[in-house]
Amino acid sequence: MAEAAPRRRFTREELEAFRDAEVPDLLPVEGSATPVRLLVVGINPGLWTAATSTHFAHPVNRFYPALLEAGIIARRIDPSAGMTDDDRAHLLARGIGITNLAPRATARADELTAQELRDGGRRLRATVARVRPAVVAVAGITAYRSAFGVRTARAGEQPEPLEGARLWVVPNPSGLNAHETVASLAAAYAEPARAAGVIP
Repeated sequence: MAEAAPRRRFTREELEAFRDAEVPDLLPVEGSATPVRLLVVGINPGLWTAATSTHFAHPVNRFYPALLEAGIIARRIDPSAGMTDDDRAHLLARGIGITNLAPRATARADELTAQELRDGGRRLRATVARVRPAVVAVAGITAYRSAFGVRTARAGEQPEPLEGARLWVVPNPSGLNAHETVASLAAAYAEPARAAGVIP
């Protein structure tokens, strides 16, 4: 197994160099024998994510600790210096894919325009139609409402599927979402993962 890259810190100036960069989706190659069962959708890449080309990479982001606590992944992943090939393979082997509503990296999600989020909703529809996951989990209720024009949407499973996939809205794991904990995020993420067959 490849060793994880050493944990590092970025200066503000280093991170700013990645503003507006895009991060590739974590999806299996076309024709892969392992389908995407659970497609996790972030709002957009943060600067740390762009710097490491790794989704949810900021050291205070609770995404991977919550996945581990929920049993969605079977081992610890520390993406802060960049995810290893083994990490990516582990996620894909478990049927987990990752994308974003908006591809442009910003320091904060509230820097996105309403139009970018609406465009992101259309982009997500196209991705789901192509990848055909069983379940989609969008991490962020406010961004979901803006992207899809559903102002009264609440967290949890949505009444309408998305391009044939069951659809959940779950809490954003960013450290800026201070009222969530690893435990509360794990509980929220377990529900769509269970529906997707990622965990029993």
